[in-house]
Amino acid sequence: VQLQASGGGLVQRGDSLRLSCGTSGRPFSGYTIGWFRQAAGKEREFVAAFKWSGGSTLYADSVKGRFIVSRDIAKNTIYLQMNSLEPEDTAVYSCAASRTMIWGQAHNENLYYYWGLGTLVTVSS
Repeated sequence: VQLQASGGGLVQRGDSLRLSCGTSGRPFSGYTIGWFRQAAGKEREFVAAFKWSGGSTLYADSVKGRFIVSRDIAKNTIYLQMNSLEPEDTAVYSCAASRTMIWGQAHNENLYYYWGLGTLVTVSS
């Protein structure tokens, strides 16, 4: 599974941005897709996860209520809608996928097998 995250850019505090995660070839059916981010000088952290079968979602506390993960089945694409962005949200955002994820562990980056290149989100103050 080849993943590609896109949609990053430079925005101001309070703005919204929507990231996309697509795949070439294999559909997302049966996969758990995770969004992670890594700020400069910091470790990568979990943002959100989406279980394709059933549509379950999971969010990090830092983004809960501001970020929404969704999908477009026809386009085989996962979206991360980011609202009320803060400078602390500045990071490279990546999507990852796993076909064998145990949902309760969906925040664990080590359990994702497929990773795509990230997209940079910069939030200015």
